[in-house]
Amino acid sequence: MSLTDTQAVVSVVAALAILAGLAGVVVPGLPALPLCWGGVLVWALFGAAGPGRWAVLAAATVVAAGGTVVKYLWPGRNLKRTGVPTSSMLAGGLLGLVGFFVIPVVGLVIGFVAGVWGAERLRLGSNQLAWPATMQALKAAGLSMLVEFGAGLVIAVLWVAGLLFV
Repeated sequence: MSLTDTQAVVSVVAALAILAGLAGVVVPGLPALPLCWGGVLVWALFGAAGPGRWAVLAAATVVAAGGTVVKYLWPGRNLKRTGVPTSSMLAGGLLGLVGFFVIPVVGLVIGFVAGVWGAERLRLGSNQLAWPATMQALKAAGLSMLVEFGAGLVIAVLWVAGLLFV
């Protein structure tokens, strides 16, 4: 196998890891940002790019770490401000996971909404009070996914730039 074949394999493996990471934003069980970062790591370690590959890896590391922190802090702060407890989010997450396997793909959303609504209904005792809290939890989950996907895209762009220019 020639050097160019090996580099092509490394690039394809890195690309597949990054794509899997981007898909991992919506698929439970796939660690989105670690997969994206891992793709860049594989490329940096085994690719034949110049010394700039380490700068690309460092930038991807900063983006992955920052994205991970922001994806938890920003939506969590919004939820605390609106009064939705962590226990309601956990109930939504657990039922969302169960729903994903009972009703593939759409069961995740249905289970999450049902879990949060059920926990808030029990906590607040009223449908009229439970629904606004459920909507806030949905907005927070969407924001978290958006932050994670954005960070994954930035990592992908960094990798492509490194692939083309380093």
